[in-house]
Amino acid sequence: MLNTSASRKHGVLRVGAAVALLASAAAVQIGEPAPNFGIVDSQGKTQHLNDYHGKYVVLEWHSQPCWAVKKHYASGNMQRLQKEWTGKGVVWLTVISSGPGNPGFMTPSQENAWVKQAGAYPTAVLMDEGGVMGHLYEATTTPQMFVIDPQGTLIYDGAIDDRPKPEQTDVWNARNLVSEALEEAMAGRPVSIPATKPYGCSVKYK
Repeated sequence: MLNTSASRKHGVLRVGAAVALLASAAAVQIGEPAPNFGIVDSQGKTQHLNDYHGKYVVLEWHSQPCWAVKKHYASGNMQRLQKEWTGKGVVWLTVISSGPGNPGFMTPSQENAWVKQAGAYPTAVLMDEGGVMGHLYEATTTPQMFVIDPQGTLIYDGAIDDRPKPEQTDVWNARNLVSEALEEAMAGRPVSIPATKPYGCSVKYK
């Protein structure tokens, strides 16, 4: 049986008696405007959140060496989510906040080659090597997921799903919290679990 409890500032998710994901503290709170940013993407274009007013936006914090990122890309789960939701008009921005010399740092050309090789479908990859955007959102973990509604309001912050384990096969039986947030919001319902603790690896800031 699933019991949930969430507030504007935090949420708690319990699946059976085994998993508890506690909300992360963020610079912006659930239900508040998500901060705008201006970050150059891997194609050399500056991306602003305000450019996508009127659309749902997903932010995916990313570091290729991280076991949890590998789990979702090696299984094809992240690519599946990207393709599904961008196909429905959602803007999907992958964000790399690893500083130069740190695990996960990529040059734009390296990232573009990796995206092609992995068969990924983000709208854009934001090269946040200085950590400006990461600190703005207080992103702590890869992958950490944020969902922003068409009015620019943060409606979800946290884990991609409820299975904080390394097994790739877990993704197919997991409760995907990003998809759930998007589905509920698009149906005009409040997001039932608006915040959870992300799992994975720490963001390796500059």
